[in-house]
Amino acid sequence: MHSDTAQDRTPTATGPSAPTWDPQQYLRHAEHRARPFVDLLARIPELPGRPARIADLGCGPGNVTALLADRWPQARITGFDLSPEMLRRATDEYSGPTAGGGVLEFRRADLADWLPEEPYDLIVSNAALQWVPNHPASFAVWTNGLRPGGTLAFQVPGNFTAPSHAMLAELCDSPRWRARLAGLGAHYVHLCEPAEYLARFTGLGCAVDVWETTYHQLLQGPDPVLDWVKGTALRPVLTALGDDREAADALLTEYRDLLRAAYPTGPRGTVFPFRRIFVVARKDG
Repeated sequence: MHSDTAQDRTPTATGPSAPTWDPQQYLRHAEHRARPFVDLLARIPELPGRPARIADLGCGPGNVTALLADRWPQARITGFDLSPEMLRRATDEYSGPTAGGGVLEFRRADLADWLPEEPYDLIVSNAALQWVPNHPASFAVWTNGLRPGGTLAFQVPGNFTAPSHAMLAELCDSPRWRARLAGLGAHYVHLCEPAEYLARFTGLGCAVDVWETTYHQLLQGPDPVLDWVKGTALRPVLTALGDDREAADALLTEYRDLLRAAYPTGPRGTVFPFRRIFVVARKDG
């Protein structure tokens, strides 16, 4: 989950507040959600191992993990995630030998305390680290877990101040909802800006490529921004409301009306700008 924000993919925090994930809802916007990973993948240099050993942190339903096997067909690739729903979907759809002689597997792990159990050529994460408040503290141990010449690469959403997420945070903290939802709409303020990610990895002695992109996504269908966040940012909120269908419907109606005003539908769809931050850090060979 990675996730991924905005926010995409799966949570990594343990405990009763960990959201329940719906792979089918998440995959309703699979093409838009996968595009940043494709852009990240294009900037990852060749890997030192033959075959490569790869970890995907926050693999979600496995659809982008499978893209790693296209790039490195002989690699042994493990996707790690905390969500049993996401892992079940990933395992059912993608686990097993790959066409190039490699293998795809999926394991349960909490990214808040995940440690490389063997040397990796690539540790990658797609829209998942936003769910890990202390993720910068793991950079040193993760880069130490790379082979010389190996790469740590990730992308995270950078749109937690966008209307979609700012309004959700305000709604959860409003008088009507704060007793049950206070703080659940503002999970992402711990994300670093590009300059801070750059400083952290140069401080670790890595060669670093950091950039950001805002995707102006044209979404289709009724209330498409609400449909998007139902698969990601709304998961902690809906999990907290549990089986209280009346409360969930009331909150979704209130949030839907805010989103309609912020993201009006045009003649060809609804434009949903989405900022992403990318990091590719290569360990010295």
